[in-house]
Amino acid sequence: MNDYFSILVLFGIGIALSGGFVLISRFVGKQKPTPEKMTPYECGLDPIGAPRHRFSVKFYLLAMLFILFDIEVVFLYPWARLFREFIAMGMGAFLFWEMVVFLGVLTLGLVYVWRRGALEWD
Repeated sequence: MNDYFSILVLFGIGIALSGGFVLISRFVGKQKPTPEKMTPYECGLDPIGAPRHRFSVKFYLLAMLFILFDIEVVFLYPWARLFREFIAMGMGAFLFWEMVVFLGVLTLGLVYVWRRGALEWD
């Protein structure tokens, strides 16, 4: 437990400081709400449409595909960084072909999604 005590103290200090700053700004700051200040702000323009607008399913599908291929890079970077060490240990060829299979599966997935039209934004 002693190993984690410093981390616990750091979290406590962070929570205390952020809470303190919020309370100080609440009591010290000027509070003169007007109807103009209380309107929603959206990129400098008045909001258009209802706030509970339904998005197309393609939006969510595209977001999930982005996350999927982003995770691919997360796995690829450490592998590429340590590949020389793998070669020195005699595991270079095996791990190379293992990564080729991994990228092949992801490429097949991308081709499938592309042919299904999930990347088309109409």
